[in-house]
Amino acid sequence: MTTKKTIFKKYQIFILLFAMIIQSCSSTKKTDIPWINLFDGESLNGWTQKGGKAIYTIKDGAIVGSTVKNTPNSFMTSDKMYGDFILELEYKVDPSMNSGIQIRSNSFPNYQNGKVHGYQIEIDPSERAWSAGIFDEGRRGWLNTLENNTNAQKAFKQNDWNHYRIEAIKDTLKTWINGVPAAYLIDGKTASGFIGLQVHSIGKNSKEGTEIHWKNIKIITDSISKYAKKTPLSPVITKNELTINEKKNGWQLLWDGKTSNGWRGARLDNFPKSGWEINNGELTVLASGGKESNAGGDIVTKELYGDFELKVDFKLTEGANSGIKYYVDTNINKGPGSSIGLEYQILDDAKHPDAKKGNHEGSRTISSLYDLIKADVNKPVKPIGEWNTAHIISKNNHVEHWLNGVKVLEYERKSEAYRKLVSESKYVTWKNFGEADKGQILLQDHGDKVSFKNIKIKIAKN
Repeated sequence: MTTKKTIFKKYQIFILLFAMIIQSCSSTKKTDIPWINLFDGESLNGWTQKGGKAIYTIKDGAIVGSTVKNTPNSFMTSDKMYGDFILELEYKVDPSMNSGIQIRSNSFPNYQNGKVHGYQIEIDPSERAWSAGIFDEGRRGWLNTLENNTNAQKAFKQNDWNHYRIEAIKDTLKTWINGVPAAYLIDGKTASGFIGLQVHSIGKNSKEGTEIHWKNIKIITDSISKYAKKTPLSPVITKNELTINEKKNGWQLLWDGKTSNGWRGARLDNFPKSGWEINNGELTVLASGGKESNAGGDIVTKELYGDFELKVDFKLTEGANSGIKYYVDTNINKGPGSSIGLEYQILDDAKHPDAKKGNHEGSRTISSLYDLIKADVNKPVKPIGEWNTAHIISKNNHVEHWLNGVKVLEYERKSEAYRKLVSESKYVTWKNFGEADKGQILLQDHGDKVSFKNIKIKIAKN
């Protein structure tokens, strides 16, 4: 005969077994997530310091960064490079500090003497409270602040541990602070790089030895989309848009990313009906066998520009040739062939034969002043199929060509040295070549497929 005591005992055993099954399932679910620890809790194995001389130590299972006077921003960086990933970590920061988590960041000898640059997930304990916003360290400044996200601003815990989740998938970056959605950015500037823990530089009146702690640093690099989260936020999109700093500093969009407004054919009153394509925020000259002046032809701005700064992102296809010309006067370029003007060369140096031609050998390579001045051979060129950034500065006849943030040449327009170069080149037949006070900006159709985006100009103030 079964007693109540026996029944109760069997019930207890059942409950215990059920709890063990639930716990086992829960544990299995957790271990199924392919987290990789980036910090072993005991050493800095797998990490290297870059930049300044802040002090990094290990204490109670955490990396501790301490401020040091008279040194620039310091970064403890992962030895491995990461492209797409999900990163989680915890940190505790002194209320007087500013810091951040670098992702997809890099340090190149020819970029500002190795300066660390790339996306930074902000750590901001100040009243501004932009923690988990996205800053572009060493490049463009703020990309996604938290000005309009009060929930994320309130989520930061002063003098306590805070948790970040960071998702980087293709051109999309998302952040969470203590489980609250913070930033959502679509930006295609950098596809991969190291992860870094920043100790910001301090002023002469700041206290030395102020600390920030990081722990439980882990990453997912496998089956990322499976574990990615949705967010209710609307994205901040930088493609064909001005960044916060660009707006403050007087930059203007030269192309809106959607229409042909502001542009026309170099030999036409309107934009070409064929030969060029506007799609997915990219302005593309289509291939026509490498011959100049196909159905589309060059395109130029309707406006004329004198002193200016110009930035253009461009993407080459294999063996392609194109260019960005400035101080172009289409009224004197009515004949066959490409319109005449000073040219920032765009070229696949490895595959196009022009790379070995020119008035001076190499003066037709990428970012050179076409046929006149060869660009620095140590220029940072990204592989075919990736986006490069051209930057041209022309002020008071001093001209500079930049490629991906690195100055690759400079010259003085209208100088005797410049005129001598022209006299020795194919441009000698054009009177006062490249010396106009104002001219149009031109994107060249050389018969090869080349794409452009983020075309921006800043008119220099005298």
